[in-house]
Amino acid sequence: MSDKLALLQHPGGSLLSHKHECCKWRSSAAQPRKPISWSLICGLMLFCLGMISLFTGHVASDLEWYSQRLMKRRSYFKLEGINKGPIDIWQSDYAKYFYGCSKRSRNFPLAIRARSSNGYLLIAASGGLNQQRTGISDAVVVARILNATLVIPELDHRSYWKDDSDFANIFDVNWFISYLAKDVTIVRRVPDKFMRSMDKPPYTMRVPRKSPPEYYLDQVLPILQRRSVLQLTKFDYRLANNIDDELQKLRCRANYHALRFTKPIQELGQKLVTRMRAMANRFIAVHLRFEPDMLAFSGCYFGGGDKERNELGEIRKRWETLTDVDADEKRRRGRCPLTPHEVGLMLRALGFANDSYIYVASGEIYGGEETLQPLRDLFPNFYTKEMLANEDLKPFLPFSSRLAAIDYIVCDESDVFVTNNNGNMAKILAGRRRYMGHKRTIRPNAKRFGPLMMERDEMDWDTFARKVKAFQKGFMGEPDEMRPGRGEFHEYPYSCICERPLSDVVDNKRGDPRSEQGNQGLRERSKEEEPALGAKENEA
Repeated sequence: MSDKLALLQHPGGSLLSHKHECCKWRSSAAQPRKPISWSLICGLMLFCLGMISLFTGHVASDLEWYSQRLMKRRSYFKLEGINKGPIDIWQSDYAKYFYGCSKRSRNFPLAIRARSSNGYLLIAASGGLNQQRTGISDAVVVARILNATLVIPELDHRSYWKDDSDFANIFDVNWFISYLAKDVTIVRRVPDKFMRSMDKPPYTMRVPRKSPPEYYLDQVLPILQRRSVLQLTKFDYRLANNIDDELQKLRCRANYHALRFTKPIQELGQKLVTRMRAMANRFIAVHLRFEPDMLAFSGCYFGGGDKERNELGEIRKRWETLTDVDADEKRRRGRCPLTPHEVGLMLRALGFANDSYIYVASGEIYGGEETLQPLRDLFPNFYTKEMLANEDLKPFLPFSSRLAAIDYIVCDESDVFVTNNNGNMAKILAGRRRYMGHKRTIRPNAKRFGPLMMERDEMDWDTFARKVKAFQKGFMGEPDEMRPGRGEFHEYPYSCICERPLSDVVDNKRGDPRSEQGNQGLRERSKEEEPALGAKENEA
């Protein structure tokens, strides 16, 4: 018991050519929803489709499409209450019932070539690697809505991270263009001949955050048609969460399949995964997000005295709109990130043993080794990209986004991924891991953990551990945490998760997703048909 107590006491289609699709793509977020029985909805659908069949003859395909949508909305509710008993901390027993699905439907029209499109869409992404990733995925969907030719997005070189990497330095451009060729026409640049023929420079505008498809159709499309080349700036989270399922699937194809890292990044990331696997059959990846900018922005206090208050206070001045806050009140309300020590306590309380291997993904940790030491004491098998890569990391050191991409790969391949905040990397990876088979993803229940961590010295270890396990139910990455419309779509990609046929869910070595053969089958189900590398790019 004394060693457990010590854990607590450690210091410190063209819309124009397919106009009938417009209404389907209009956001339903603004319309109030009233409870209606499923039988009534199905009856109305059958009646309407029967009338449509007199003219189109597409009843069978439409019925199948709508039935899949209805079943998908209901499938997650079948598992309500699965978190009531003890769970396997390394993997979800219910992941085998679902798989990632984002294949385009037969009713989704092919992309229009550049010469027939409404113009060229330029995108200026914003923020760090994962924030830009959300912008790029959304830009693909917006280009589809506008029937525009998408130009390879421009990455942010001016943000806090000050990384001058371009799209081609991080992502495989040829793969991106060829993979999405059937959905959106993408080119590297606006043709010089076209630019020389323009009377005015490209029009620049910024759209409101989370704008629905109708905003783009009503406000953006007329400008694009009039000017032929349009640039959207600060493009992050500029598309609504609640859009048509076919467009959501396109979001998933862009994010989970088309955005592939360049060969040097991919090879080093996989090398680090191999080195972790050589030491342990399974490992935990922890995204600490305990960098100075994050802590300063939070306005929280972490016990470092006046030195901490002065240092973080100076950094906080970069954001002119931030006001003074009560640090203790923020922590009590669960609005502060956990310290590395608190993350370690949470993992030990959940049941992860002292000999578990952990990979820590992070930038510059505030307080350095002194801040990390309590986590090292709890988990001596502690590794980072710097420790594993050695000299291989040197070419990447000047580029924060490329370093973040390496962490992304290792975190994605880990058996358990632990987030310490709800930032962009946490959301993006949580969504991807759900799509790739609901791999165990742990997000601290911040609202309950804030008060618990403040009071932990007043209770014994068993009481603390019991509370942690109780508070974490519903925050362990189980399939039943998915709800249509819950949170950011990039974190909860509900339209891209399908229920597996019961015939595929068998508890033998071949069918059990927990076995190597089962995992291979699941990965194949989540993997879309991929175009050949080096496919010829779309010509303008």
